[in-house]
Amino acid sequence: MNTQLLLWLIPLPPLLAFAVIVLGANRRNGLSTAIALGGAGLSFVVSMVVFFRVIGIEGLSEHPIGSTVNWLPTADTWLKIGVQIDPLSAVTLFFVAWTILMIFLYSVGYHNFGQPKGDHDVPGLPPHGATVKNAHGSHKVMSIEPMYARFFALISLFAFAMFLLVVSDNLLTLFVGWEIMGLCSYLLIGFWYAKDSARKAAVKAFLTTRVGDMFMMVGLAALYSVTGSLSYQDIFGNEAVMHALTTTTSPVFGLSWAGFIGILIFLGVVGKSAQFPLHVWLPDAMEGPTPVSAMIHAATMVSAGVYLAIRSFPLISAGWEQGAPLTVPMVVLTAVGAFTALFAATIALAQNDIKRVLAYSTISQLGYMIAALGMGAYVAATFHLVTHAFFKALLFLGSGSVIHGMEHGVLHTGAHIDPQDMFNMGGLRKKMPRTFWTFLIGGFALSGFPLVTAGFWSKDEILTGAFNGGHILVFAVLALSAFLTAFYTMRQITLTFLGKPRTKAAEHAHETPWTMTVPLMVLAVFAVSAGWVGIPEAFPGLGGLLPNWFEEFVGSMLHTAHGEVHHSLVPLFTSLVVALGGLLLGWLVYRGVDKADAVDPMAEPLGPAFVAFKKKYGIDELYQLILIRPAYWFAETFTYKLVDKKILDGILHGIARLGVLLGGWLRRGFDLPVVNGGGDGIARGTRELGSGMRGIQSGRIQQYMIVAIAVLVVVGLAFYYLVFMA
Repeated sequence: MNTQLLLWLIPLPPLLAFAVIVLGANRRNGLSTAIALGGAGLSFVVSMVVFFRVIGIEGLSEHPIGSTVNWLPTADTWLKIGVQIDPLSAVTLFFVAWTILMIFLYSVGYHNFGQPKGDHDVPGLPPHGATVKNAHGSHKVMSIEPMYARFFALISLFAFAMFLLVVSDNLLTLFVGWEIMGLCSYLLIGFWYAKDSARKAAVKAFLTTRVGDMFMMVGLAALYSVTGSLSYQDIFGNEAVMHALTTTTSPVFGLSWAGFIGILIFLGVVGKSAQFPLHVWLPDAMEGPTPVSAMIHAATMVSAGVYLAIRSFPLISAGWEQGAPLTVPMVVLTAVGAFTALFAATIALAQNDIKRVLAYSTISQLGYMIAALGMGAYVAATFHLVTHAFFKALLFLGSGSVIHGMEHGVLHTGAHIDPQDMFNMGGLRKKMPRTFWTFLIGGFALSGFPLVTAGFWSKDEILTGAFNGGHILVFAVLALSAFLTAFYTMRQITLTFLGKPRTKAAEHAHETPWTMTVPLMVLAVFAVSAGWVGIPEAFPGLGGLLPNWFEEFVGSMLHTAHGEVHHSLVPLFTSLVVALGGLLLGWLVYRGVDKADAVDPMAEPLGPAFVAFKKKYGIDELYQLILIRPAYWFAETFTYKLVDKKILDGILHGIARLGVLLGGWLRRGFDLPVVNGGGDGIARGTRELGSGMRGIQSGRIQQYMIVAIAVLVVVGLAFYYLVFMA
């Protein structure tokens, strides 16, 4: 098959899997698993075939491979949609295909991921089915999630949406995939819809991301109005169009159309990739099953936002050259990204839920990517997007493995503890060795452990870009964020795996099945090796040992000149210090925690700051105060009581009363005298005529014959007169 046809086929298997499961296999768990895995596997195989076909093609950025079809008629032309593969979509397709397949395989082992039902109030317990005895007597729990097939149908649709977004050659079908992912995130975050917190988290995610999507949709409409197209090649690959967008002033703040549209599209990214101030939905998204968390944080949702920002870089950087002042959209990206990176890292320091720590870590790392892109470090941002996908998928799936093992201990002991609280863990290194070693690799990659993890190479490239570009304040903020990242990561590893078990449940935890640990091992390989393709040639000592393939391949997407990153000792030394220093300090501070109810060792040194971190700076409460409560008040007081009850209901009641009055007048003036009176008059006339005619009906034949003869004579005389006498 040619590559163009394969590109069309990549998104189809998960879509077909979704349709088949929903229509025919929704009550057959084994079949739904096979169908979903088959769909993800086919897309993976085709994606790898396409990837390895295109990585050796020169000039792929100027002449991407793809095809288009006519979709919607627009007067005498057609709105075309299609598929294409270029360096950016190729590397994105690679990590998306791998992470999605691993998450699907992991989900098979994560089959008893149900939530409490009935009288249970223990977070994380599987639902009813098999009998388990605990302190409260016998209870029924299931060995399998009752909505198992529904889960695989929804993550198949999720996978389809991401594949569609990656292979699209235009912003319109990208937006279609974008919105389908928004729907899937709503359905999967609220998967356990009987749980109030899950329902609220789903609604929160849906509404928060819609805020950004609204601005993005306005940006796409403006882009189409100005250019007449949404195709990447027609816009980003057309120098005349880009020049017009750059030199034409929009009616907003004197920005060029490119800058104005770039900011609008970035606001969509802010919602999707959970940047401040629309970050609040992502931590609450942990209410969904752990495979969903991995899908959202690594393979699809938030990665899609950064992908769009990178794809829209020609708009964001229009008119900018290296060494020149940043454009307004680039300044916005840099400020938002750097602030979000530090802001989320501080919150992660004080969280005890193992998944919530990783959620804020994701927000922070996404901020890293956005800041890098804002500074013009296009390749570094893309590089970190790829490496982050692998080690963050590994960490989320690893956290699910930990929770799975802890839930076994909770069921065994009947203890009423939160199996996701890291202070209830400890000593899991010996209980869950495969999970421990893979989680350790993922944690070190997140921390940027020097030289041997992928996270080091991508973070170092971002710090180098900030330093070499003269963005010293941003460099300092990102370096501090990296230090805090290493610190809270080692805090997480120490509290979860090291030391002795702090609860009976931790003592009875056990390793998870191979379907869960094999994906961890595969992702751990990428968490180490994914960085080798991007070692800068100028890196001291190791540069040049392996070709910097990533820089050359993805860097070719830039139409402006860009040179090799020049490494200096300052960012390199900074990378080493913040990673190793953060890891060492995290271990030193938390190695002595030996009780589940122990006070966090950082609570006293940080004082009020720690309280602020733990309460997430009160942002949720602030939004509740200034947005949600006023909205409820407005809806209740103004919309319902005034507009709905008084105005709308008053209008409707007035119309009803007018109808009654008009009906009464019509009844008295028209219905009774005309309709009823006419009908009754006809009836009376018919009856009276019948009564009058009844007198001649005597029943005597002789009388009838006399009348007939008389009539005949009269008619005959009349006929004679009219014919012969006239």
